[in-house]
Amino acid sequence: MVELFKHILHLDFEWLFQNYSDVVYIILFLVIFIETGLVIMPFLPGDSLLFTAGLFARLGYLNLSYLLLLLFAAAVLGDNTNYWLGRKVGLRVLQMKFRGKKIVKEEYLTKTHTFFDKYGPKTIILARFVPIVRTFTPFVAGIAEMNYKKFLSFDVLGGIIWIGSLTLAGYFLGEIPWIRENIEKVALGIIFISVLPVIIEILKAKFSKTKS
Repeated sequence: MVELFKHILHLDFEWLFQNYSDVVYIILFLVIFIETGLVIMPFLPGDSLLFTAGLFARLGYLNLSYLLLLLFAAAVLGDNTNYWLGRKVGLRVLQMKFRGKKIVKEEYLTKTHTFFDKYGPKTIILARFVPIVRTFTPFVAGIAEMNYKKFLSFDVLGGIIWIGSLTLAGYFLGEIPWIRENIEKVALGIIFISVLPVIIEILKAKFSKTKS
């Protein structure tokens, strides 16, 4: 299990196919479901995994149609699990500790609250493209008891845009030889672009404190 987890974090798809064959579909489903559905697992790959999965679909390892449907289902089910977790047991989860430290960092929730206040219901869509915020947004929406029908409609739309755009980007850009030959560099680039908004917000907060 540790070995599998290590290769997932490194997006080592070739190793996954060699060792798990068609079970890779289930593994990808679980990674996206857990990353979006469990508030304590925001560090799993999301954007980079979708792009790389699309690229390997282009190379013939995966069926694109199955992949899109499966990942979309995982993203929506994950968010909905997180929403109801926040709505039913959110405050208790916030107080839970492991080895003397809170499982859910307060700063993550603060950033998500700020993001939510700034963009309103559109956050459900926009947060799909921001690591960490993506994991905590449905949880915060649940704690805030956001209208479920409204949450679900924005969540489904966000899931379609997120899964579709990144997976198809990987699929179509997979035709470019340089991208096929430099998958690790491309994945790192996507991770950097994904976390850039978070870095910018952190820098803004630090500079505002310095000025004040």
